[in-house]
Amino acid sequence: MPQRPYLLDCDTGVDDALALFHLLSDPEVDLVGVSTVSGNTSAAQAAENTLRLLALAGRSDVPVAVGEHHFRMVDFDGGVPHIHGDNGIGGIELPSSAVGPSDESGAELIARLAREHRGELHLIAIGPLTNLALALEIEPELPSLIGALTIMGGAALAPGNSTPVAEANIACDPHAAELVFAADWNITMVGLDVTMKHLVEAPDRAALLSAPGRIAPVLGEMLGIYFDFYVSVFGRPCSALHDPLAVAIATGEVVPTLAPVVRVRVDATDGPGRGQTVCDMRGLYAGYPAQNGARVRVVLEVDQPYAPLLMKRLLSFD
Repeated sequence: MPQRPYLLDCDTGVDDALALFHLLSDPEVDLVGVSTVSGNTSAAQAAENTLRLLALAGRSDVPVAVGEHHFRMVDFDGGVPHIHGDNGIGGIELPSSAVGPSDESGAELIARLAREHRGELHLIAIGPLTNLALALEIEPELPSLIGALTIMGGAALAPGNSTPVAEANIACDPHAAELVFAADWNITMVGLDVTMKHLVEAPDRAALLSAPGRIAPVLGEMLGIYFDFYVSVFGRPCSALHDPLAVAIATGEVVPTLAPVVRVRVDATDGPGRGQTVCDMRGLYAGYPAQNGARVRVVLEVDQPYAPLLMKRLLSFD
């Protein structure tokens, strides 16, 4: 099969690393670039993490651009080291990359690659949407240039994980998300409604730690602090597969079986709803009939458990 061009916009923490290796392990994926944004860690640290992970995989040919450090209306507050570790990747120290980041900004990389791969580029955004909002300003035709856009973020019917109603990526920069969701493109939203149902468990981590090769054991180590955090959520050491599941849906390996196309707005106010993706789910009781002006496919269910597929890819990477 011919390769398809993909661009990953991320805030490289632990689950971003899993998502990156899922992409790299897919022979049908041509990863043409990575842009980073502040979120789990700073945009600069996320770029450094990405470069080191790519070097570990022997893929230093992939350009990595440092994106926005601060959000549109508020400053970056330092990320979530209690979830992803002080450096974003579980505190694991990886060998340095022989190459540095691109001279372009994250938004510039997005705009350039969209022009170069007109109508074919699949953009996967798994961090705050600050870079995408700026790319829309740099290139107003971006919605017509992008072939497909998949976003890990938001929640339709599930509770939030940053506030009672807001998912973390949207909550970090709701003003950017408001612009992205209002733009004239079709979006696949992979939010907490589905990502919280797909987990890697303690036996999966043990399998990674004991695997031969360079990559699986490193990923197993990274999951340590992430598993510790999720004890407070699930009552046991495990972790949700937020970003990797979005990648698997974007590549078509995991297929949504319930994904209504609905109208979505983002609450960018300063009230208790700040960061909420307000999804019009009133069609729930009638089988989700078509909505005028709807452009967001909200993934609620998928065709298979995702963790076994991810584990197979990670364990066979080397």
